Amino acid sequence: MRPVLTCRFFRTAVLLVILCLVGSKSVAAMLFIPMDNSQTDHLKAYGIVYKMLQAGMRVSWLLNYRGGSFVLDDSPDFELKSRVAGVKITKISADDWVSIQSTIKDNNMEKVFLEKAPKIAVYTPPGKLPWDDAVTLALTYADIPYDKIYDKDVVGGKLSKYDWLHLHHEDFTGQYSKFYKGFSQSQWYQRQKMELEQLARTLGFSKVTDCKKAVALAIRQYVERGGFLFAMCSATNTLEIALAALGTDIVAKEYDGDGVDPQYREKLDFSNCMAFENFQIVTDPFESCFGNIDVNLVNTPLRQEARDFVIFDFSAKLDPVPTMLVQNHSKTIKGYHGLLTSFNRNVIKKSVIVLAEVPGTNMVNYIHGIFGKGQFAYLGGHDPEDYTHAVGDQPTMLELHKNSPGYRLILNNVLFPAAEKKEKKT
Repeated sequence: MRPVLTCRFFRTAVLLVILCLVGSKSVAAMLFIPMDNSQTDHLKAYGIVYKMLQAGMRVSWLLNYRGGSFVLDDSPDFELKSRVAGVKITKISADDWVSIQSTIKDNNMEKVFLEKAPKIAVYTPPGKLPWDDAVTLALTYADIPYDKIYDKDVVGGKLSKYDWLHLHHEDFTGQYSKFYKGFSQSQWYQRQKMELEQLARTLGFSKVTDCKKAVALAIRQYVERGGFLFAMCSATNTLEIALAALGTDIVAKEYDGDGVDPQYREKLDFSNCMAFENFQIVTDPFESCFGNIDVNLVNTPLRQEARDFVIFDFSAKLDPVPTMLVQNHSKTIKGYHGLLTSFNRNVIKKSVIVLAEVPGTNMVNYIHGIFGKGQFAYLGGHDPEDYTHAVGDQPTMLELHKNSPGYRLILNNVLFPAAEKKEKKT
């Protein structure tokens, strides 16, 4: 009987060794994508993570750990793709991963699971205008897929198909970015005006202003129903102005053929807005600003410089949402202009969270809010790597700005809807 027991013992021992080896293999090797200053291409790293999510992989986003780094199970395929894309990626052991998680537990850090690649839409006009959009540049460079949509799609209810919506630097008041004084005789301006008027008529509106109001309302409803909205530049203030003016006419005859409602001030309804309240509107068609939501007033004699702004720190464990939106390897973002550059702190609703500001001023550059079941984030300025990106300038080459902190703010927003939904801790 003794040999039988020995044989059984041997088989059991071998089985335990095999199980240990298999278990060890499943956790020993993991992939780590650093997002601190050691990263060779921060922007393409977001694209790699997006593709991992598309492939059904689960990625851990390490908030406040080495600039918001990523960890996932070992994948030779994605390790190769990362290296081909120029993205720094390393293997870590099971012990390394335990140590990282211990560091996260004991500090202002958090591990958030990214589960599903969000369906992305970019609201952008079909015709090429004489400037470019930073978000489409970022998505294209990072190789993140997106659909282009415009007024017909929005009014037609197609927003429900998407998890994330970005607004091109549109003028939702229907005043063609208030370029009348400087560009009304330009060929591109005339073509844009003609195309928008024709589109409005096709959709059943007599004026572009009425069409844009319907679009603005549909976008707000998209957020209310659970969508995530990200907007930059003039899409931020003009959307809010259009929402406040749903019941009145704030547009001069030079733009829409009739005059401004004399009682428009009394008819403005700030409860329709998501981010701003009690702001003033400029109705003079020859002034290039929309009102006092914007501090810098870039195309006016009152123009102020675009100053560097600073990202706030948040509690990663208590406030993971704003923490996700500010992940970066630099707390200071160099200033840059846009048709809207910085938000006026005095007109921001109390429910809105300020994410970044110019210290010691009323200039706020980055905000986040909850509206209904959805959320929105607004970022001031036009192009984080072009201080005065003007009409007709060539697009920014992101190959020269692989580690741009400003562009990282944009791409944080792209990944945010992929995060596992958790209730806020109390």
